[in-house]
Amino acid sequence: MKGARKGVPARPARALLPAGLAVAVLAACGSQGALSQEVVDRARASGAAPDLIYAVELDGYRILEQSAGGVGDEGFGVLYAPEKGAGEPVELRVDRGSFDDDVCASTPVSGGDGRRAARCERDGDGWYRTDGVRQDYTVVRGDHYVRLAAAVGQVGREALRAAVTGARPAVGDGMPAPPPTVVPRGDLPTTGDGAPYNPVGPGG
Repeated sequence: MKGARKGVPARPARALLPAGLAVAVLAACGSQGALSQEVVDRARASGAAPDLIYAVELDGYRILEQSAGGVGDEGFGVLYAPEKGAGEPVELRVDRGSFDDDVCASTPVSGGDGRRAARCERDGDGWYRTDGVRQDYTVVRGDHYVRLAAAVGQVGREALRAAVTGARPAVGDGMPAPPPTVVPRGDLPTTGDGAPYNPVGPGG
């Protein structure tokens, strides 16, 4: 995916399949739920910002476990594969930056070779693009944008739109889980060296 800010060079992208970055299945039968803290930690370790880690629900597709990871400086990417039969993976990408009509018209369709002219359309809350072979749909969420791309004819336009407009942060408000709460011990004195105080009764 190309950089979205005008006048800002595109950031170098990392592969979507970083070695050793195995993630847990979100849920069975292609239904995606909230990512566990362990999965979020692994994605963050590969460079993804926590507020850019998203998940989508796309009927008939399941997450490719090793594909989740960082893209560019702090973006996030993951692939979804058909549960039955052959077909190309559907790609979810989330990147920091702006997206508008000009960017839509000047950026090649995700996964395309860039040699085919792309048609860009404003569609509801986002933008739909296709070059006749590949298609993607993009929505803006604050200071970042979410994009879902697939082969034409493999995923219907409305299904693509519904999935990406329904995309949600995998970690709630984008913040990591708080550290475990420390349970205070009642046998530790407030003065001295902190050794437990264990009084004994008569007879020791």
